Order: sequence, then C-alpha cells, then structure tokens
Amino acid sequence: MKPFGVFEDEEELNHRMVVLRKLNNLAKEWISELGQSKNLPPSAIANVGGKIFTFGSYRLGVHTKGADIDAVCVAPRHVERSDFFQSFFEKLKHQEEIKNLRAVEDAYVPVVKFEFDGIEIDLVFARLSMATISDNLDLGDDSRLKSLDIRCIRSLNGCRVTDQILRLVPNLENFRLALRAIKLWAKRRGIYSNMLGFLGGVSWAMLVARTCQLYPNALASTLVNKFFLVFSKWEWPNPVLLKQPEESNLNLPVWDPRVNPSDRYHVMPIITPAYPQQNSTYNVSPSTRAIMVEEFKRGLAVTNEILQGKSDWSKLFEPLNFFQKYKHYIVLTASASTEDHHLEWIGLVESKIRVLVGNLERNEFINMVHVKPQSFPGNQELCKQGEHVSMWFLGIEFKKVENAESINVDLTHVVQSFTSTVYRQASNLNVLKEGMKIEAAHVKRKHLHYFLPAETIQKKKKQSMPDIAKNVCERQCKRISSDGNRLGSSRDRTPYNSAVLHEITKMDTFTTETKRAAVYQRSNTTNNREKIPLGAVSSASTRFSMPITDSKMEATLERRTSAPLSGCTISEHNTVSKVGPHFGQGQHELNVTPVTDPKNTASKRPYSPSSTGDERPKKITDGEKRTGLDSAFKGCGNPEDVMRATGKDLFGGKAMLAPVIKTTRSQRLSSKELPDSSSPVPTNSIRIIKRSIKLTLNG
Repeated sequence: MKPFGVFEDEEELNHRMVVLRKLNNLAKEWISELGQSKNLPPSAIANVGGKIFTFGSYRLGVHTKGADIDAVCVAPRHVERSDFFQSFFEKLKHQEEIKNLRAVEDAYVPVVKFEFDGIEIDLVFARLSMATISDNLDLGDDSRLKSLDIRCIRSLNGCRVTDQILRLVPNLENFRLALRAIKLWAKRRGIYSNMLGFLGGVSWAMLVARTCQLYPNALASTLVNKFFLVFSKWEWPNPVLLKQPEESNLNLPVWDPRVNPSDRYHVMPIITPAYPQQNSTYNVSPSTRAIMVEEFKRGLAVTNEILQGKSDWSKLFEPLNFFQKYKHYIVLTASASTEDHHLEWIGLVESKIRVLVGNLERNEFINMVHVKPQSFPGNQELCKQGEHVSMWFLGIEFKKVENAESINVDLTHVVQSFTSTVYRQASNLNVLKEGMKIEAAHVKRKHLHYFLPAETIQKKKKQSMPDIAKNVCERQCKRISSDGNRLGSSRDRTPYNSAVLHEITKMDTFTTETKRAAVYQRSNTTNNREKIPLGAVSSASTRFSMPITDSKMEATLERRTSAPLSGCTISEHNTVSKVGPHFGQGQHELNVTPVTDPKNTASKRPYSPSSTGDERPKKITDGEKRTGLDSAFKGCGNPEDVMRATGKDLFGGKAMLAPVIKTTRSQRLSSKELPDSSSPVPTNSIRIIKRSIKLTLNG
C-alpha cells in the first residue's frame, strides 16, 4: 500500500505530536485563565487541568498522509460550552500558526475546525461535572456521563468508541494493517462517506474489528479476504455487534429495535460498543447499501484471485469509473459569492444530499441512486467572475419498464423539495447569505464533458504500481485530497458560470420533445397532452450551435444571459415562491406518464414525495422488517454461525462469538440518534426560482 501514500514517515508523525502538545497547552492555559475571570480560588485554579483527547483514525493508528485529527477538549465544570465557542475561539484566532478557523456550533456534534501548522484538526468540546481534569483521566468509565448534557455525551462518544475497539480486537498490528487496506479500498471505490449515506471511518473500523474477532489468528492479507467473505454474505439488517451491550442505570437512549420502532427501519446497522450504544450507519439508504454489497462481492472475487496468485493488490484498489457506470446523472451545484460563504454553504448542502437520495429512491421508476462522495470545482473557462462553486454528481439507474414505448419521468417536485429544505435549513441557522444558490439538473453521460475535464470522465486504463505511485505523488504535490469524508477538490475555489448547465438542460429538453413528437407522429393521432413548443426553449441575444445526436439533427440553441439559474432546470416551467415555514407542508404531485398507444394513453400516476426531513424512516420490505424484529440479535444466517457451533475459526484459533443481547430489558427512551430537544425556528424567507426537471426513457 506504500505507493498509495497511506503511511506517514517519522518526521510527519513527530510533527503531529508537537502540534497536539501545543494545542493541549493552549487548552490548559485557557481553562486556567477562565478560572481567574470567574473568581475561582488560586488553589483551585492551579489544579483545574484540562486535556485534549484524540479519537478516530489517529487514535486507532491508521491515519494517512495529510489526514486530519479528531480531538475533544475535556474541561472541568466551571467551563461552559459558550466559553469554548467564544473565548477559546478568540484565543485560537490570535495564534499565528492557526489558519482557516471556523466554528460549526449548530452541528449534531458542535465542532471548531482549523489548521494548526499544516495539520487540520476537528475539535469538539465536553464539560465534565468534575472540579479538576487530570492527565490520567479515564473516559471509559460510564460514571463520567452522569449529569452531562446530550452534546457533551456525543462529543465523548468518539473517544469511548475508539478505545473500546482497540480493546476488543485480538491482534492490534494485523487489525491496523487490514483496516488501512479496507479504508484505502473504500475511498478508491467511492463508498467512504458517512455524511452521504455510505460508511465513515468508525464504521469501517468496526467491520474490520468484527472480522478480526471471527479470525483471530489470520494475517492482514487473509483478514482482508475474510472481510469481503463475511460482509458480502451478511444478512442485513441483522446488526454487527462487537460485544454484548451492557446495562446502565443512566437511562440514556440506546439502539434497540425491540423497544424503539424507528430503529427497525435501519437498513445496515453497525452498533458502537461503548455505552450508550448507537447505530453508526444511520444515514445508509437502500441504494447505498446495495452499492456497498456489490463492492463487497467484487472485493471477494478480486482478493480470491490475489490469494491464488492470479492478480496483484493493485487490482483491488482500482478506482471506480463512476462517470461511465450510469447513463443518467443529476448534477447538483452549490455556489456562493465569497470563499468564506462558499465553505459554509457547501458544508450545509453536502449534509443534506442524502435527503435528495432518499426522495429519489422512492420514485417508482428509479432502481438506484449513487452519489459520488467527491465534489468538483466549476469549469474555470466558463466561470463567472467572483463566484465560487462546487458540484456533486448523482448517478441514477432506472428500472426497465416492459410493454411501454417510452416513459416520462417528472422529478421536478422531488428536487425542488430538496432545494427548499436546504434553503429553509440555512435560513433557520442564520447562515443564508446573498449569493448562495443551489442548482440541479438532469445530465446524460454524453454531456458530462461540459462539466468535467476529459481525463475525469474517460475510461481509465489499468495502471501498474509504478504508475500509481507517480500519480499519488503528483496529487500530493498539488495538495488534492482524496478522502471521501471531506470535500476534496471543492477546496480549490474556481469561479463558475451556470450558462453551460442551462444550455445542457435546454438541449435535453429539446431532445426529449423531439422524441415525444416522433412518437405522436407515428401514431397519426392527436393527444391532449400539453407540449412545450420547440421554439420556446429560450430567447436571448447570444447564440451558439450544438449537435443533437439523439435526433440526428442539429439545433441552434440560444444562451440566456439575463438571469442566473437558481433551483433546477430541464424545461422552462418557472414558478417563484418563498422559502419559509410553509415548505414541505403542501403535497407535491409528481406526474409519471407511460406512453404506449396515443389512443389509449395511460392516465397520469400521481407520486407524492414524502417529507424531506432527515428523520423519516426508510421503507423496507416485509422480509427486512421481519428480520430486523425477530432475528436482529441472533446472528442467524451469518458466516459466524458455523463458528458458533464449533467454537473455532478456520485457522484453528478460538473464535470470538457474536454477542447476543438479553431479552429482559426495561423500556428506554427512543434512540433516534440522541436527539436534541431544541429545534431552530424559521426566520426570514428568501425568494428562489424553481424550474422543472423532466426526462423521457425509452422502453
């Protein structure tokens, strides 16, 4: 794995330790100064302490070159959360070594993000009900959670889970090497992003840890192969558990589908081992699970070849050719007028993309929605000066519909309800600024070159290990991040012009209407269905020509430069509305009309996307629901059942059996991701322009 740059050298490791030591001293100094300002006795001030604890990939010992550090600042009881986001934030601001400082106080786990002497750090805060915080404090003790507010419990959860994982694996060295391989594979295959509905670092770590428990004597190369074997055959939604959940009298909400109905709808539960137990894969949807299971199966086939000597490891790490996999894409763009506003805006938009995925999944003609975790900057040659943009691409796989010449799919309200949700959320959090926009459109594979460079779209040739090493080195020199959890290339700020998006969507409209016209012409009958006149595509002063390959003819398309695109565009049905509390309350009708015989045209079938809120449970089949209820903790049908019977793994060692939860458990609070009781109220509204997004599929 060395050619991929996953290992840091000694100098870089030492630099991280120096940075963490400086940060720890800053935190202690701030806590002491705060004690003085609050008139604590001198004897108490001398012993208040405070400490920075790390968690995540750095604490697990599997961080890569250039990776960030996740850490929590643990403070004594005289320090309030508001102090952390005010006085400590100001203290950090005055440090010359700290850059790109920003606070995300309204996040699910409130965090301060910054770059300390070249090392990116995500710092959360926890206040314990103790007068002093010693350097040898053990956060694994459940009593530390007593009387804490819910945000502090969430902040401490990262450290507690990481430490439990390290305690539960039989061989740390093999675990770390196997986990490095799996994380690299997941990033290369585009399935590493908790925010977008795939798995994040802690979830991948728990899956590898479970594999290590099942095969305690296996070497790292074998563990990678067994990882794919186990989870390609896992009967989801049976949960993955590293240990039997422990009882506690703290009465905190935990994951338990027998008690909490909402937990029954989680499609790929991986349960954290530390109390309070939570599902780390809450964001996974049916589509993202299907994509990951497909990748597990591919990984199993490839590693079988590798262990048989038929392939080398570079084949496992070949990147997914995402832009050749699907015929249809939705391109989602987020733009802002300044770099600071853009950074804030894209964070909010990216956190809501999974809502769009969920709504698209519920469309009866869509089989799968695949979002690429990496974002892309706008095309520099087509930029509008002073505007910063990031683009995300969603691949869509439509179901094959028989006995229909063509299918008309209207995704207008699905996409509009998503954009309304983002605008409303931004307004509620007071982050909506002038110039912040979202644009969405359907784009065919053949038109992707208008948005992305040719080398990104074209089919990649198989690379040798030296070529991979060269490419990795070049990417590192350019400081381009490949981490799926981060925004990657979106950090390269490039101005953007939505003209191309407008033109491509208009071209798709023209092509769609041409196809529809051909269908109607062949029938020699009149249809009552309203059609958009071809001449009404646009009206402007600037013109350019572009071939329309589908209709085997050339059409002259006119560029509209009078107003920027806002909302989503395919055809020109415009509506203007206000974003405010009323969004999401009305029922939007989505018209999907199969076109067979114009004489007997099927009536329009209404489709109403459900609420775009994050908390709506996902639909599951009866089989999945039964599995989640009746055998969630039994492990039946999973690969380790054979080991449970024999007590041994395939290598002769004693296998660690899957835990079984006791059925005698008292009622608990709902475990819906440790919800906060407070909810922001809508503030001012903003005008947005919404356009329709329609397409026609050939039967």
